Amino acid sequence: MSMLSFALVLGFLGLFFGSFAGAMVWRLRALQLREDRGAGEPVTKAESTQVRHIKRTKLTDDRSVCLKCGHRLAWFDLIPIISWLQLGGKCRYCHKAIGWTEPLLELSVSTFFVVSYIFWPYPLDSTIAILQLALWMVAGVGLAILFVYDSKWFLLPDRVMFVLVGLAALFSLTTLDGLENPLPQLMNIGMAVIVLSGLYYLIYVFSRHQWVGFGDVKLGLVLALLLADWRLALLALFLANLVGTLVMLPMMLSGKLKRGAHVPFGPFLIAGWLLSGLFGAQIIDWYLLFTLGST
Repeated sequence: MSMLSFALVLGFLGLFFGSFAGAMVWRLRALQLREDRGAGEPVTKAESTQVRHIKRTKLTDDRSVCLKCGHRLAWFDLIPIISWLQLGGKCRYCHKAIGWTEPLLELSVSTFFVVSYIFWPYPLDSTIAILQLALWMVAGVGLAILFVYDSKWFLLPDRVMFVLVGLAALFSLTTLDGLENPLPQLMNIGMAVIVLSGLYYLIYVFSRHQWVGFGDVKLGLVLALLLADWRLALLALFLANLVGTLVMLPMMLSGKLKRGAHVPFGPFLIAGWLLSGLFGAQIIDWYLLFTLGST
């Protein structure tokens, strides 16, 4: 199979994984609100209304329904992108707007699959190498769920996080394959964890939970294990802050974002991870060439 054909197949699969991620976002939210209500925590009427038609208590046995009218969706309502375009972004049954989150998530995961394959920085010349790319992509689906969830509700659900920790740990273990002495790479992974997760833990403790949440600490652990390199982890941290500044500064200057407003940092960390994981080696080489060439 040619590279183009395989990229098209991955893009097609990415659409369906993106659709799955979109459904999981709302199922997780419904489950979270149900648990919050059971624990006596306040849940607003608006929040309950958003997910009132999602009735099941398990993530794996829920059928997709329209969030507005509760009608169970047929298979032809769930074809990624095509169904949304065919219906003009509205429910087939109640004709209310579906929203942009689902199609954008489908396109994003599809693009992520294709870009990861095309720009994967390591040769795909062994079973372990192919497994690494597969783990990267599957972890990316979970991170897409966290990206949307944190953007909407400023939370990083443990249900997704714990699965990602397992996937990321397995990814790190694959980087030890074939090494006569795995100790240097283990130290490399450990330093990456210190850079991304340890630093956020210190900020979490120092700020008394005000500047970052513990979810960011766990997310840092996941991303560090997926990068498995302290240099890439440091670059991901820099890029996350750079992207965050580029996004938030114009909003602050225009008055759309008030001083002291709560901003979810998880999406920026994920963006930094993606850029560093795929292009980090080239960025580091360019930086070293630039700095050494100017001395």
